[in-house]
Amino acid sequence: QVQLVESGGGLVQAGGSLRLSCAASGLSRNPMGWFRQAPGKEREFVAAITWSGGRTHYADFVKGRFTISRDNAKNMVYLQMSSLKPEDTAVYYCAAKRVRMVVDAVFTGTQDYDYWGQGTQVTVSS
Repeated sequence: QVQLVESGGGLVQAGGSLRLSCAASGLSRNPMGWFRQAPGKEREFVAAITWSGGRTHYADFVKGRFTISRDNAKNMVYLQMSSLKPEDTAVYYCAAKRVRMVVDAVFTGTQDYDYWGQGTQVTVSS
């Protein structure tokens, strides 16, 4: 059974940093991603990583500020966030794509992912 559990969210001042973690179980060699959803807005892509960790992709609004990484030995995916802005306030979701064969690619659409965590709240105060 696939399970994704996010942690690490919280309240931080603008300019601060947070590291989100996603514990994944029941998965192997799956492309992963982070998305976020602010109140009244649609869920949007933040960052993605290949199953090997060798390639990453970011939304323009987080480039240079956020870093996605993974530790396959621990079945963990991380999102290091720095220089946080109030507009980064949202619920952040970890997602995994179901694959039947190894695919070394990144995916950016919500429709590309099959498994989702419950989300973790990030609030950035001004």
